[in-house]
Amino acid sequence: MLKSWRVRVRQGHRTLPPPERLPPMPERFRGLPLLDPGKCLGHCEACVAACPTGALATSPQGARLDLGRCLFCAECESACPEGAVRFTTDPRMASRTREGLVLDGREMPLTRALDRESRRLFGRSLKLRQVSAGGCNGCEVEVNVLNTVVFDLGRFGIQFVASPRHADGLLVTGPVTSNMDLALRKTWEALPEPRLLILVGACAISGGPYAGHPEQANGVSSLAPVDLYIPGCPPHPLGILDGLLRMLGRLKEPRRHPGTES
Repeated sequence: MLKSWRVRVRQGHRTLPPPERLPPMPERFRGLPLLDPGKCLGHCEACVAACPTGALATSPQGARLDLGRCLFCAECESACPEGAVRFTTDPRMASRTREGLVLDGREMPLTRALDRESRRLFGRSLKLRQVSAGGCNGCEVEVNVLNTVVFDLGRFGIQFVASPRHADGLLVTGPVTSNMDLALRKTWEALPEPRLLILVGACAISGGPYAGHPEQANGVSSLAPVDLYIPGCPPHPLGILDGLLRMLGRLKEPRRHPGTES
């Protein structure tokens, strides 16, 4: 007993504070990419050729990067001779719309909140059913770690439940393999309305590295309108938490802190 007490005293408070401001992130973490159109040659195409998923495209106006297809491998950053693409350590990349995941050099806004009625229904208590639709377990691990003492998702009123009939929303990871397609649709149909649909990771959004394979559906494209996209391969738990809380209107800051973009 005494030994356990000493360990707890030495470790101190393990739960992170609410993420109004981000804690220091590891230097090697690859978060929100920044594009500099002024440095893009437009006709170089080196970054496009290096991207394994076709997330990048160039034009005379500069590069465009689709976060929904990006694997954050940083091959584009290494290939670009002018340094027009670089990855920051900012994990906050969630968007309410698919179009909001396409970067063109302008600042990516933080996640918009749901409408007033939806915030009234889900803002204080949100129950989610999570389905891995053929994922590699990368995104699933990052989602599961939100339940640990470090992130303590339950203190925000957000919990994962075992039955879709007890859930307010469905959180999907994975590219939706042929074997999981029917199970995913039945799970969605079992949720009572009104309900939310949240996609986590490049696979769920676009098929990720498996895009185009005949045994998967290139992500969740036809199930229902999506309420929140959280890109990454996999996304950081703080990025998932930030997206969920902003969707519920629990975080109010309108812009990014300057210190997190570089």
